[in-house]
Amino acid sequence: MAHRSSVLRGKVQMASTESAYRYVTAKSRRNSPERLRLRKFDPTVRRHVEFVETR
Repeated sequence: MAHRSSVLRGKVQMASTESAYRYVTAKSRRNSPERLRLRKFDPTVRRHVEFVETR
């Protein structure tokens, strides 16, 4: 049986806006129910770009 904390902190995929590169991370679904947007390094274009959460 899964613990309650593992259900609330679900794994999400972050897709690059510049290429097809993706990160996998965890976020709190209770504290931030909206889609996550972060600036992270994209190794395919070799610079920092915006990543958005995919559903």
